[in-house]
Amino acid sequence: METDPGHLSDRHFRSVADLVQHHAGIQLPPAKRTMVEGRLRKRMRALDLPTLEAYGHHLFEAGHLADEFPHLVDCVTTNKTDFFREPAHFDLLRTTIVPRLAARGDRPLLKVWSAAASTGAEAYTLAMVLQDMAADRFRYAILGTDISSEVLDRARTAIYPEEMLEAVPPDLRRRYVMVARDPARREGRIVPELRARVRFQRLNLMDESYPIDRDVDLVFCRNVLIYFDKPTQKAVVARLAGHLRPGGYLIVGHSESMAGVGVAGLDQMSSTVFSKLRDSGR
Repeated sequence: METDPGHLSDRHFRSVADLVQHHAGIQLPPAKRTMVEGRLRKRMRALDLPTLEAYGHHLFEAGHLADEFPHLVDCVTTNKTDFFREPAHFDLLRTTIVPRLAARGDRPLLKVWSAAASTGAEAYTLAMVLQDMAADRFRYAILGTDISSEVLDRARTAIYPEEMLEAVPPDLRRRYVMVARDPARREGRIVPELRARVRFQRLNLMDESYPIDRDVDLVFCRNVLIYFDKPTQKAVVARLAGHLRPGGYLIVGHSESMAGVGVAGLDQMSSTVFSKLRDSGR
């Protein structure tokens, strides 16, 4: 019979919440305590600890915080992602944004950044849209970043369950998804042609600077800013804008429509789409 893992003490929960907010920007109010404890039980079991309170002691009193912190972040971050999530953004890419970027003629390579990539569905959706439009008109490269090393490992494999791939339009799925030879596996893998255009690296949006090029054409940062408080949202958006080339675009999620308001150098095109002013500098 499995031992009752119990709960984190109030002190240890506050310490976890403060740590995660400081280093990852994610707010964990008391209302999320049950969720946090449920997720941390995985780490408790992996470390062969008897209770959550023993896990708290392992973190904060036994001196293992530095080694455990990446696993803690992997556990508590939300990694909800889908192919073609908020499809209006991808329609806008096809009809307006990509044609404008490609028409400039001064860019041999379009640089695209999925700044909260999770398991890679957004980055590979971008690849499908761009590959469909590129032909001989332009080349492109996509970078996907996330704070969680675990989800980035999954993104690099580019293997997804069938139910997740159902959101990909059938014509794109036929061209860009390889079906498993064994039907019982019920999964597919993104084709090598697209995988070669996408790379992934770990990045914490709370860092004061990002090791990213400063001439990116398009940044997607959707459905992560909502977990930050307003000052943090504004600071992160300002840092992201610093990596856009003049005339580049930043797209945030529909739940984050005000995140870029008031950031110097950004012009609001719609509730979720911003462009970098051409005279705004870095």
